[in-house]
Amino acid sequence: MSSTGAQYRIELVNTKDSFTCRDDVDVLRGMERLNYRGIPVGCRGGGCGVCKVTVLSGDYETKKMSRAYVSEEEEQAGTVLACRLYARSDLKLEVVGGLKKCLDKKMAKSPFLAQATAAAGSAPPLT
Repeated sequence: MSSTGAQYRIELVNTKDSFTCRDDVDVLRGMERLNYRGIPVGCRGGGCGVCKVTVLSGDYETKKMSRAYVSEEEEQAGTVLACRLYARSDLKLEVVGGLKKCLDKKMAKSPFLAQATAAAGSAPPLT
């Protein structure tokens, strides 16, 4: 695993937020260091599957992950654990783990997201 000390932009499509992460820090820890909470946090060691994401675009490397949570086929299709994910370019991610439902509910209740969505014309404003 190579490291250049570069920083990359990590975008989460679930929350429409982004943060930067160095290439020598896994994406989950990079997010936590900035006190950001977009990806659910579990064991931080590749064994629980809580931080499961799909990489929609970008280059990356991963460390060993539990096959109980990420099959070889899933990994080949870009689904990985954020705690084992290292950016090699800007990344666009979607949270897909078991706690995705909690994140979706939280975002649906967010007044900021409702206003931003309404302003974009994709949904009627909340009353």
